[in-house]
Amino acid sequence: MEPLTEKQRLLLEFIEERLQAGNPPTQREIARHFGLAQNSVYQLICYLKKKGYLLSSAGHRCLRLSDEYLEGKRGIPIVGRVAAGQPLLAEENIEGFLDLNRQFAGRRDAFLLRVVGDSMVDEGIMDGDLVAVEPAETVENGAIAVVLLDGEATVKRVYIQRDRLALKSANRAAGYGTRYVKRNEKDVRIIGRVTGCLRLYHGLPARVT
Repeated sequence: MEPLTEKQRLLLEFIEERLQAGNPPTQREIARHFGLAQNSVYQLICYLKKKGYLLSSAGHRCLRLSDEYLEGKRGIPIVGRVAAGQPLLAEENIEGFLDLNRQFAGRRDAFLLRVVGDSMVDEGIMDGDLVAVEPAETVENGAIAVVLLDGEATVKRVYIQRDRLALKSANRAAGYGTRYVKRNEKDVRIIGRVTGCLRLYHGLPARVT
């Protein structure tokens, strides 16, 4: 399927949320929600249909998600209790689906960063893990984020103070402290917020946190 622009992605997410709630939106409601002209909403919906994400059905509230889009979102089955006499992946045994792409890259510009070092092990982030990063120039205080410091990326819990950043490690056993970096003394900037962690064993995904 063709990639979406940021506006198209936001519109699709809104429509999907409303459909999941059993309340399909009208074009007028979409326009009101985003502060757009109804003609602009019509054009965006046309693009979503052309790219294969949406379909029309009869009625005033006529939008629905395409089978191709839903199939791509379905993800890996999560198996709960196995019913006696049923195959492992029988519908009765499946609690839901985990879409790794949606989990780790809900935004088109999201990326995975490999962690080097043990400074965040108390947060469950180990050396060699992959962290999912949602790009952002600032984050809420106390968020785990990726910071670029003198050209090197580091993962820390970040506290934004007046003229400096406090970069807090999470490894009590190693005794790592909090590092304070003044903005005017170092080439420092926030790259994005960490939204998840993926651990690999022998090249295969083994754990999601």
